[in-house]
Amino acid sequence: LASDPGGTLNFLAMVENLQGDSGRGYYLEMLMGPPPQALNILVDTGSSNFAVAGVPDPDVTSYFNPELSSTYTSQGIEVTVKYSQGSWTGLLGTDVITMPKGLYGSYTINIATILESENFFLPGVKWHGILGLAYDALAKPSSSVETFFDSLVRQAKIPNIFSLQMCGAGLPVSGSGTNGGSLVLGGIEPSLYTGDIWYTPIKEEWYYQVEILKLEVGGQNLQLDCREYNADKAIVDSGTTLLRLPEKVFSAVVQAIARTSLIQEFSSEFWTGTQLACWDRSEKPWSLFPKLSIYLRDENSSRSFRISILPQLYIQPILVIGDNLQCYRFGISSSTNALVIGATVMEGFYVIFDRAQRRVGFAVSPCAEADGAPVSEIEGPFTTADVASNCVSSVSFHEPVLWIASYALMSLCGIILVVLIVLLLIPPRCQHRYTDNDVVNDESSLVRHRWK
Repeated sequence: LASDPGGTLNFLAMVENLQGDSGRGYYLEMLMGPPPQALNILVDTGSSNFAVAGVPDPDVTSYFNPELSSTYTSQGIEVTVKYSQGSWTGLLGTDVITMPKGLYGSYTINIATILESENFFLPGVKWHGILGLAYDALAKPSSSVETFFDSLVRQAKIPNIFSLQMCGAGLPVSGSGTNGGSLVLGGIEPSLYTGDIWYTPIKEEWYYQVEILKLEVGGQNLQLDCREYNADKAIVDSGTTLLRLPEKVFSAVVQAIARTSLIQEFSSEFWTGTQLACWDRSEKPWSLFPKLSIYLRDENSSRSFRISILPQLYIQPILVIGDNLQCYRFGISSSTNALVIGATVMEGFYVIFDRAQRRVGFAVSPCAEADGAPVSEIEGPFTTADVASNCVSSVSFHEPVLWIASYALMSLCGIILVVLIVLLLIPPRCQHRYTDNDVVNDESSLVRHRWK
């Protein structure tokens, strides 16, 4: 339906409520406090804090001034959030927000005002804050901080589901920044997809972690163990610009693309993202590259489906040189800690984050076209007989668990240090009296033999 019976939502009014591009992110306009302060907020499904610039910054055109809001309340709690690139530190508070398009009413939300940041706000970005839409397990400083979307579900009584369409396929990744897209809060808007929606289970509720079974380049299976694709997790993250692959998978994909492409030899710098490849503007290089397919486990675990992106999504126009040359970047990069389905892939699809039923859905997006032709596909079902019954490691280290482990190790080190200090201070009569021939150094018996 275009809206819900209660009148809180109007999905059609949420269509094209986003602006932005894959190079600098997609953002939503929000009004904070009375009197309303309008800010553009980056949509990020890979984090869980709602934060806005709280002081002037050279790279932001606007910021939130809590002193001007009659409803702002400070909680006096400092919070720091680190991303794969960039970080910020701010103060937690609450204020009333309204959204001009499609969600009626005002809601009290936890907000962090950013006071310091590093590599977070970048030159040319047109957003002033970030909307973390992942689960409360990732919220800082603790999971007790209610997330933006959880607050909406509770206060507005909307369904626990949202969906996202980003319309930058085949367009310059850092262009006018007005490509558009849609964030539908509380449901699914039928006009934003074609064909069927295919769902894959959410494996863990922190990031939107999914299970990837295999990858194909040009229809050829990479033949890797499926656990390689999920090392150490595979997530769907609108706040990441590229498709990021674990190093072993990335290397295999690059080799497969180079092997099946009708292209001249590229330097390694093109594949690592430090060099652009340029063609005459009259040429379209996409016909030289293969299709890339990602297989996801279906809700029926004995089946899978595949989402495919054509090269228009991963060979991305980024720069025009002179009158004749158009230069492109490689929209895939290596990762040390996750496979990340970022904007490079998401721009091909309407993605449904169905938190109520613990699943992520993919459907073909009608805006995923270049020169009038679709640049994404979904096909299935396929059997999973050729892959393991579980491609995700049974040991899942959430960030809170890592913190607990860190504190435990720090405590153990502290105990050991105290013991060593006590041993060093034992009166001489209790210690072995060393002769001139004894050497006491880092390898001395004081440490080496006490802990055997």
